[in-house]
Amino acid sequence: MKDYKKIYEEWLANPYFDEATKEELRAIADDENEIKERFYMDLEFGTAGLRGIIGAGINRMNIYVVRRATQGLANYIIKQGGAAKGVAIAYDSRRMSPEFADEAARTLAANGIMAYKFESLRPTPELSFAVRQLGCIAGINVTASHNPPEYNGYKVYWEDGAQFTPPHDKGVTEEVLAIEDLSTVKTMSASDAKAAGLYKVIGAEIDDKYIANVKAQVVNQEAIDKMQDSIKIVYTPLHGTGNIPVRRVLKEIGFQHVYVVPQQELPDGEFPTVSYPNPEAEEAFTLGLGMAKELDADLVLATDPDADRLGVYVKDTKSGSYIPLTGNMSGSLLCEYVLSQKAAQNLIPEDGEVVKSIVTTNLVDAVAEGYNCRLVECLTGFKWIGQQILKEENTGVGHYMFGLEESYGCLIGTYARDKDAVSASVALCEAAAYYKTKNMTLWDAMVAMYEKYGYYKDAVKSIGLKGIEGLAKIQNIMDTLRNNTPANVGDYRVVSARDYQLDTIKDMATGEVKPTGLPASNVLYYDMNDGAWMCVRPSGTEPKIKFYYGIKGTSLEDADARSKAFGEAVQAMVDSMM
Repeated sequence: MKDYKKIYEEWLANPYFDEATKEELRAIADDENEIKERFYMDLEFGTAGLRGIIGAGINRMNIYVVRRATQGLANYIIKQGGAAKGVAIAYDSRRMSPEFADEAARTLAANGIMAYKFESLRPTPELSFAVRQLGCIAGINVTASHNPPEYNGYKVYWEDGAQFTPPHDKGVTEEVLAIEDLSTVKTMSASDAKAAGLYKVIGAEIDDKYIANVKAQVVNQEAIDKMQDSIKIVYTPLHGTGNIPVRRVLKEIGFQHVYVVPQQELPDGEFPTVSYPNPEAEEAFTLGLGMAKELDADLVLATDPDADRLGVYVKDTKSGSYIPLTGNMSGSLLCEYVLSQKAAQNLIPEDGEVVKSIVTTNLVDAVAEGYNCRLVECLTGFKWIGQQILKEENTGVGHYMFGLEESYGCLIGTYARDKDAVSASVALCEAAAYYKTKNMTLWDAMVAMYEKYGYYKDAVKSIGLKGIEGLAKIQNIMDTLRNNTPANVGDYRVVSARDYQLDTIKDMATGEVKPTGLPASNVLYYDMNDGAWMCVRPSGTEPKIKFYYGIKGTSLEDADARSKAFGEAVQAMVDSMM
């Protein structure tokens, strides 16, 4: 632990830090715990980069921490010989996002690296696209995704368009940590950077190319043309970046009845209509569902603030109610739709691959098998799916068909290397049009999938544990499970145990051990009898530990009952370790 009191005093004394920052710090002078929380450690790079609460301190998101991160990135880029390629920068609707993006651009410019900064807020997948379109060495996206309004973040992308992976994540992190004196970081004014030709504002020309690539993923325009006037779509961008691109693409491919939730249409970093802007949360859909019922809409879509995650409710005409699809459900449904359409056109090559994260539903394994595609598993975080696409390109082995993760994200096509809720929104509307030509709703299509492949049901329990004590509890849970593999969870017997940190898969009956074949990560996974499984991992972006699990039932009702019982067994196990 750092000498937090000493660093706090340095921030108050150093003329490098502005007066507003010092005023904020003076206000907590009598709060020892708050000083400790802000200064006991540097804000760390997690799954995607930095993410934290906005405020003064080394363990907070502020202009000084952003400058330091960017200086570290610049140092690494220069050592890699990539300075001439430049860096693309995007940002979302959050508090301080424009300011952080500008700070990053000016630090890059001060290091002689061209910064291509979007003129205004843009979706995460467009930043991924821009990195490759502009031939950049890296990308920066200022966003905290679906976190509450007090958070912001800083994601780093590499030249393949995916969030950085080894060795670049480690290399950049080491460069950042080597900067101990924040006042040594380089910066310059925006006007000087632009005059030097090192700060370029980008916009429409990238938008047009990105939108064209999203539209190119449509696999059945005929179905849209046939049903465009009879599909009603309610959409909410949840005060974020999805509003303009989602509406634009839906309009350009022909959908005529798209209704946007007015209270959530405009960008607003306070997210006034929700406690936090997460399309996984029921409350995010309250206003949209109200509109949908009035309009008798076919589906309700919600994208998170940086438009990489998509939540959806679909109408069940039999009951008249709207049913939520989890990320596992909507991702599997889109995988089935895209592959079925491509199969009908003989567009699935012999080396077709479906890529998913290890915590994603086994339903998609069955879908991939149904279309003779190889199922590739990777670690949690869409960057690993991006890395698999790059591997296919570099080796010429494998052909990417679809990629998804349980956290409400998928990617159709390889124009971007991150999950894309703009594209997913379009694809779900296209699928709704296609199934409507068969007199089916999206819910009917979902049920048909279950009947075809099996009644898979998946869930996740997130245990929030904040602060220093929380980190210790999370580590204790991981240590306990790592050292004592459970024999069973609820009614299910553990058949094999995977430890991705130790790179082992142990057969519990024979004791045989083999490697996982994936990079080291603090993740435990248990395969169980009857198709059940559980995975445990600390979140890379939030102070949480997550327990993912899935079962396979004999009907919707049986799957619900089995999942409920399994969830109770997981909770009991967690309680015993707290």
